[in-house]
Amino acid sequence: MKKVIFATTNKNKVREVNMMMKDFDVELQTMGEAGINIDIVEDGKTFEENAIIKAKTIMEITGEIAIADDSGLEVDYLDGAPGIYSARFLGEDTSYDIKNNYIIDKLKDAKGKERSARFVCAMAVAFPNGKIKTCKGTIEGLIAYEQKGTNGFGYDPIVYVPEYEMTTGEMAPELKNSISHRGKALEQMKEILKAGLEEEC
Repeated sequence: MKKVIFATTNKNKVREVNMMMKDFDVELQTMGEAGINIDIVEDGKTFEENAIIKAKTIMEITGEIAIADDSGLEVDYLDGAPGIYSARFLGEDTSYDIKNNYIIDKLKDAKGKERSARFVCAMAVAFPNGKIKTCKGTIEGLIAYEQKGTNGFGYDPIVYVPEYEMTTGEMAPELKNSISHRGKALEQMKEILKAGLEEEC
């Protein structure tokens, strides 16, 4: 079974990706499981650039296939913020409860489609032969008027998806994974990995 290292220290992301990769014949290792303890400087200008930086760094350290994602929330009323700074928004150690309430407060005068927002996930894979591939998934929604739901993590309690009449924080994990930005990106990444692994054989 081919080893693939997931370039993240975010346990919530690892849990989600493991759930979605359980039918895929690779051994997915976290950075911790691979014995890697480094801080990667994510100084890209886009989600894709940051995902590439992470995947390439880990592939070069280990010589193994590495995948990475960079994801976040884009709120149109806030000119796309927090965007690529989603994890560091209002400070890295600021709780998501505070971040979520801050965004809700900023949108207190926004109505209807003015509250449009989306989760974005860019994924990158770096192969030891130097090839790098990327893909992207999004899920559209509206910023809710209050936090709802204890499933998921991060900004999930404030992104309301009209088709399902609930926030992503209220969704069962199986539902969220089937429609989420990360779920969509990962489905594409599986195809990219499959093709890349076949080339290596």
